[in-house]
Amino acid sequence: MLLGSIEKLGRVTLSSVQRLGRGNIFLLQVLAGLSGMLRRPSLLIKQLYSVGVQTLIIIIVAGLFVGMVMGLQSYYALVDFGAEDSVSVMVVLSLLRELSPVVTALLFAGRAGSALTAEIGLMKATEQLSGMEMMAVNPVERVVAPRFLAGFISMPLLTAIFSAVGVMGAYLVAVELLGLDSGAFWSQAQAKVDLYDDLGNGMIKSLVFGFVVAWIAVFEGYDCIPTSEGLGQATTRTVVYSSLAILGLDFILTALMFGK
Repeated sequence: MLLGSIEKLGRVTLSSVQRLGRGNIFLLQVLAGLSGMLRRPSLLIKQLYSVGVQTLIIIIVAGLFVGMVMGLQSYYALVDFGAEDSVSVMVVLSLLRELSPVVTALLFAGRAGSALTAEIGLMKATEQLSGMEMMAVNPVERVVAPRFLAGFISMPLLTAIFSAVGVMGAYLVAVELLGLDSGAFWSQAQAKVDLYDDLGNGMIKSLVFGFVVAWIAVFEGYDCIPTSEGLGQATTRTVVYSSLAILGLDFILTALMFGK
């Protein structure tokens, strides 16, 4: 029984290391295929619409309600200390540094990442990718690279929209609902928020998250078992692995950026 458990553990470990190696080699192939976007920009534009624009509505709705909740909670936390004018500072810093890149990436992984995996996995299951290879068309360059680049580009744009909508949601609650002064709300935020340390670092996080989520999504779709069960498992792995990677990378990036 002990030997069987050790053998099973070794098998799982070797399989995981093997998949990690395949994933890294696949990433190099995708990066090499990005040069084809210069010859066929229409492929990228189509995927930007599919990955970015069609994810926009959930980002706007989530950003609005997250900003409203943050405004409400910040007001109730600060009003006891007579510091309710700092509501905007707390909300804007929380959004720019943490909530916007992390929540946007999680929503992106759940909506666009799973869709990318399912789309590529279905093309593999129906042998469309094999058909492209038979016609001397590189499926990585034609199918995978545009989707990967679209995910990487869309993430920081969606994060910026999430931040803007979140701040407006906090403004609606703090100023229109709770009666804070509008001038104090905007002046406090403008005085305390730094362009590089807050906004810039948040955008760097979103770029890293976009790269990792897009990589996981396209690899899981390309590497999945070409059956209905394998496709479902690959879609689940995309959401789970992306979520864990986002949270782990967020801690590492926060420690590097703000741990001074």
